[in-house]
Amino acid sequence: MQEAGFWDNPAKNASILQKRRDIERRLESLNRLRADADELATWRELLDEGEADPEFDRFIDRLEAELAKLELELKLSGPDDDKNAILAIHPGAGGTESQDWAEMLLRMYLRWAEQHGYEIELLDRQDGEEAGIKSATLAVRGLHAYGYLKSEHGVHRLVRISPYDFQARRHTSFASVDVLPEVDDSVVIEINDKDLKIDVFRSSGAGGQHVNKTESAVRMTHLPSGIVVSCQNERSQIKNRAMALKVLRSRLYEREMQRRAAEQAEREGKKMDNAWGSQIRSYVLHPYRLVKDHRTGAAVGDSEKVLDGGLDPFIEAYLKGQMATERDRDDVV
Repeated sequence: MQEAGFWDNPAKNASILQKRRDIERRLESLNRLRADADELATWRELLDEGEADPEFDRFIDRLEAELAKLELELKLSGPDDDKNAILAIHPGAGGTESQDWAEMLLRMYLRWAEQHGYEIELLDRQDGEEAGIKSATLAVRGLHAYGYLKSEHGVHRLVRISPYDFQARRHTSFASVDVLPEVDDSVVIEINDKDLKIDVFRSSGAGGQHVNKTESAVRMTHLPSGIVVSCQNERSQIKNRAMALKVLRSRLYEREMQRRAAEQAEREGKKMDNAWGSQIRSYVLHPYRLVKDHRTGAAVGDSEKVLDGGLDPFIEAYLKGQMATERDRDDVV
């Protein structure tokens, strides 16, 4: 970073800057643990002298929570857990209802990422005719972004009194969330130009007159797989094309990883769950308020807090479940 000209091209050196931020976050955690160790020693001396203080219980509760979080982070040892994440949201059938629900999910993930200090880049957003979104794709960059967000992959269900129904009836809406690891240059994914169909169009999102009046948005179709990605975040068609290609590489990488996992499961006589088509979580806003994860049983009564980014109880329950599964597998072996 001290080299001449390093700061002249921040986009090219973004990965180095991200690694620096990740190292700084780890150093902050280490310094907090060192301070906690000193404080714990002080409390031990006070307790040995027979002095009790309710502040000690609060200190222990906070310390246990931080240690539990650190344990989860240390268990994020999957091949892609340390990577950035690409998250795509698509509404299910139901028109405006589902499109509005998809936008609520988008807001929820943006809030979660902001609260945890992740860098966010909205790559693509297609607005609905009346409300909500037809689709959205965003990159979440930072330490273990994919390791945490992989728990969100699947179908999300909303039950509420519809704000778009003049009879105020209860509606059920669905939206799918697709989470992929952002593939870096260390992973080789070959894509031939002849296998790509590229369309350009005017951006439909915010961004000023240049973005909306020039054909800068890019839609890329990978003909052999049928995968379609689009990007309209950048002012430049060239930059949107590069980002769309990056998302496509991530999708092809994930597809290959799923194929290998399915083959291994078949060899070992295991049954793979259809994670993409499964309903992983329900958000009930009427007649009662509850958010429940159907995989882990984790439930939170404050649905508004969850929709405002409070996803940690579900992410932690999912990761702990994975840890337990890995321990059981090791015991069998």
